[in-house]
Amino acid sequence: MAQSTTPYLARAARQPVSWQPWGRDAFALAARLDRPILLYVGADDCRWCGVMDREVYGDPGLGAMIDSLFVPVRVDRDERPDVAQRYATAVQLLAGLRGYPITVFLTPDGSAFFGGTYFPLDDPITGRGLKQLLPDVARSYRERRTSILRRAALVRERSLGRRGRARGGLKPAVVQHEAEAVRSLTAAAARTRTDVASFRFTQAVDLLLAVYARTRDSTYLGPARAVLDFLVDSGDAGLAASARDDPPELVRAGLLRDLVSAWSVTGESRYRDGARDLARRLVGDVGRTADRTVFADRDAYVIGSILDGAVTVGDPGPVSRARAALDTLLRRVYARGRAVRHVAGSGSPVRALLEDQVQVAWACLAAREATGEARYREIAEDLVRTLERDFADSGSAGYFDAAATDPTAPALAERTKPVLDDLLPGGNGWAGRVLLRLARITGDVRYRRRAEVTFEAFAGAIGGEGLRASSYLAAVQELLRDR
Repeated sequence: MAQSTTPYLARAARQPVSWQPWGRDAFALAARLDRPILLYVGADDCRWCGVMDREVYGDPGLGAMIDSLFVPVRVDRDERPDVAQRYATAVQLLAGLRGYPITVFLTPDGSAFFGGTYFPLDDPITGRGLKQLLPDVARSYRERRTSILRRAALVRERSLGRRGRARGGLKPAVVQHEAEAVRSLTAAAARTRTDVASFRFTQAVDLLLAVYARTRDSTYLGPARAVLDFLVDSGDAGLAASARDDPPELVRAGLLRDLVSAWSVTGESRYRDGARDLARRLVGDVGRTADRTVFADRDAYVIGSILDGAVTVGDPGPVSRARAALDTLLRRVYARGRAVRHVAGSGSPVRALLEDQVQVAWACLAAREATGEARYREIAEDLVRTLERDFADSGSAGYFDAAATDPTAPALAERTKPVLDDLLPGGNGWAGRVLLRLARITGDVRYRRRAEVTFEAFAGAIGGEGLRASSYLAAVQELLRDR
């Protein structure tokens, strides 16, 4: 762990737990020792991850218990969002919980059979402290193996089933029904101000404003403005107090997009002024790379937000600095004809994820519109060709989460096709947005058709998903608007 590529993992080497990095060796060790794996997924920007690291995994007695009963594996959510999202789905199926950290117990092939999010060190009254849970889980694995394996297989099957229910026609009535559900959830949250300072609500507001811009139905504008007004009035203090797990720069970048959209549809100067202030602040943050790990998808999302926002509100100041940040990012993660790598730097693992391709492509298209330089459009088109070559599902439609399968755990042999929002917009919905933007810029109708096919591939996967379907639904609004 001390040699890990991210500071979050490197710091774990100081804990009294023999954490193993995600990899074949850890799963082989679990099989050889015939022990379950304790997988912990956390991140620097996760408040309860910090609490658990300090108050739980810093306890020497607990560390000794873990090492004697399990093979402990730690994952940085931001370094391996593909792994995090898969086990987040497993925890939702097992415990009905979402959020970080993820604490999940696996069989040696990587199948989840028990888990949750935050667990305290000690809770003898309810039995939900790790001091109470760990011996029970280890005992169940030894004495009720058949039942454990059956549960793990069921979770895996249900997870695959969720990913498989996608095909369906893109029906406006269905899209409207799901948008109405997001509107209701956003209105309820705006009344109580519950978790509105989060990335998922920035995407919800983006959807509501897109629906309003297309239909002029004011019932969508009201909840969107209620959330925005609260965030603008509360400022950074409100964001810091409300945010839980989301990287703050992503919340701010999502908010920037919302403010720009709100100004476009209402003409209210407070939204324009808020967008200008936020763009200027964000461009300073994204330009600072010396003391942080650079993840291509996250930086590209922020840079694209700045470029789009600055151009729309007529503020050229941040454009040159955002373009410089994009050029630096491209030098570190992009080479023509190859997939963008997720973690910047020559010593980082070569792992190409869908989010990296679509977010960098979008940032390049934003740079092209902000500067007029054709090279950015050429990079975006090169990345779309990479999508078709390395990520496209040749047997169906849509794009896989990674360019290749992860051979670490047999249970993760299948690639997934993400469409729901997590820390960033769902990859397939954003891919559709990139294709629509390319169609507008180039006049090539083939891009538009590929966007339509991508949206149609997931029309059956968004039912009942609420806020997590927001960016997909917002992208579909673009398609409907241009029909």
